Amino acid sequence: MTWEEYCAAWARLHGGFDPGTASPLVRGWVLTAYRIGNWLGGKRVGPMAVTTAGLILCWCVPLAVTFGRPGVALGALLVVLAALADGLDGAVAVVTGRASRLGYVYDSVADRLGEAAWLLAFWLAGAPAGWVVAAGAVSWLQEYARARATSAGMTEIGVVTIAERPTRVLVAIFGLLAAAIVSWAITVAAVVWLALAAVGLAQLAVAIRRQLA
Repeated sequence: MTWEEYCAAWARLHGGFDPGTASPLVRGWVLTAYRIGNWLGGKRVGPMAVTTAGLILCWCVPLAVTFGRPGVALGALLVVLAALADGLDGAVAVVTGRASRLGYVYDSVADRLGEAAWLLAFWLAGAPAGWVVAAGAVSWLQEYARARATSAGMTEIGVVTIAERPTRVLVAIFGLLAAAIVSWAITVAAVVWLALAAVGLAQLAVAIRRQLA
């Protein structure tokens, strides 16, 4: 599959958004995923296998954190690798023509389970349980509300909020990196996750009301 064909297929799966005309950062990320996805597809690696690999990496994060500060730093690296896998499963699905509704559901569930693993790592690294649970609950509520609104007739994702999955990935990465240096940073990361999730939920609520009221 050529880059142009990939962009067209990617756009059909993402509400018409063409990555070929996106910002250099977004275009570079999608182009990298396309190239690696092409390679994996050539090796007959399926998208669900990539999703599963990413989920396993996510659940290695809390295990790594139990080994102290070096493990916390390793956890940040594992989040990076898991995020890469999360981008690659869709690329593999597109280039191999194996995008499916089942794969979409599996990917969504894997994302939520992966984020649960990161938040568990936050708690194991010293973040108060209350902040961790609240952060997870609000961000998951955003995804649940979006899914219900979409089934009720809202077009696509409704709105790109400040608290989408890439934001959560960055909070997890930098929160763990900072916690490897100063332990209290992981609590700050949990609070930042919660604050962004609350704003994101409010943004989504406005979009849902605008489209469905």
